[in-house]
Amino acid sequence: MTQTDLHQLDATAHRAALTQRRRDAAVRVEPRGRRQYTARERVDMFVDAGSFVEITPLRTADGRGTGVLTGWGMVEGRPVVVIAHDAAVASGAIGAVFANAVTKAQRLAIDRGFPIVYVNDSGGARVPDGIFALHGCGEVFALNVAAQRRVPQISVILGPCAGAAAYSPALTDWTIMVKGHGHMFLTGPDIVKAATGEDASADDIGGSRLHTEKSGVAHLEAEDEESALAAARQILSFLPSHVGAAPAITEPEPADPTAVSQLPFVVPERASVVFDMHRVLDGVLDAGPRLELMPGHARSVLTVLGRLEGRPVGIVANQPDARGGILDSLASVKAARFVEFCGRFGLPVLTFVDVPGFLPGTVEEGRGVITHGAKLLKAYIEAPTPVLTVVVRKAYGGAYIAMGAKSLGADFQWAWSNAEIAVMGPGGAVTLLNRRELAAADDPIALRDELAATYREEVARPYLAAEAGIVDDVILPEETRGRLSDALEMLTAGTAR
Repeated sequence: MTQTDLHQLDATAHRAALTQRRRDAAVRVEPRGRRQYTARERVDMFVDAGSFVEITPLRTADGRGTGVLTGWGMVEGRPVVVIAHDAAVASGAIGAVFANAVTKAQRLAIDRGFPIVYVNDSGGARVPDGIFALHGCGEVFALNVAAQRRVPQISVILGPCAGAAAYSPALTDWTIMVKGHGHMFLTGPDIVKAATGEDASADDIGGSRLHTEKSGVAHLEAEDEESALAAARQILSFLPSHVGAAPAITEPEPADPTAVSQLPFVVPERASVVFDMHRVLDGVLDAGPRLELMPGHARSVLTVLGRLEGRPVGIVANQPDARGGILDSLASVKAARFVEFCGRFGLPVLTFVDVPGFLPGTVEEGRGVITHGAKLLKAYIEAPTPVLTVVVRKAYGGAYIAMGAKSLGADFQWAWSNAEIAVMGPGGAVTLLNRRELAAADDPIALRDELAATYREEVARPYLAAEAGIVDDVILPEETRGRLSDALEMLTAGTAR
């Protein structure tokens, strides 16, 4: 047998061994333990059927897998990079090899302009790797921040996300948690007990309800893994693949006819009577899919992804049905974050205003409401995308400005005919301005109501603002969709449909 024959045999054996290793990697059986699905099953559930391609599937750490599955697949026909923790390997702990695999996938996404979806199920940094694990975590975080300027990032928390692992979701755009299974915390129950003596469960210190309602660390709560991954797909459906890419425009859909017919009657005449702002959105936006982000947190403000004439838009709206639609520290941060996100990825911002003001009191001042309110001002001022604002009912004081006012750079601002725009509400204004008259009156309540009606007509009605050019026009509720659509068409002329 010649030397050439020997080389050919070696090559054939090598190819056979490589083929077998690839087959083993593709069909490897991961122990499920407490989990319903393996990492590969989760990825396959998320991407379009049969589209996932794994990066470096043969790489190992200490003779085992890396603890993370990385690759790319298609979501509604568009490429997306997926990074899924493999809890079957060292509980998905982040070691040096794990981190290297993640950063390689992150760089691919940043370079090619592909969104990144992180499927989290990790106990934190890998203790035996020591400083190398911590260094790897830092590299992942650095690329989280670099990716913010380039592509959408979504984290899906399907199990524990503890210690250092919890910082990565906090650096992504949106975080989805599975109820009862997803947990995020820097220190787990055992360490909390040892350090503080506090008895707390994983749900108490890092459950989905805590983070989607109170802390605001997470933005959507899902009942199960399937719905969590479906929500990630839905968020991506509204977004371009990367900053500067063409918007994800679909076929236009008319607003719901029933909601349109009810639009003139949705808002009560009395400013103190609540209503659901979703009814206004139903009568203005396309009737297709809509997604509210952070629905359980700072509920006095709505942040919604929707469409107008097929074009994806971000909606910020006061919610009178929750604390009268008032602004406070949490609501300001929530709205500011959303406006900044929309601006970064080219989504026009539509703002619907019915705000009584900022929440007064020592508690809010102590929380830094001035600073947090200023974040909302800054977000609107810096928004590079079209900003269109509609004053639906009342808009008082500094909160009027903070909700996308013309003075902050809104491209157009309209007011419904019964709207009120003033430094404060008529009742409060006349109490301040007419103290002596009211104190001397035989019937101060009747006099206050009379003075308030005069103030409302002479100071607060929107026609004064329209005559000054501060409001572009006073419109009827049923005209809103047409005004928004026409303005958006003009402002986005030349953008690919």
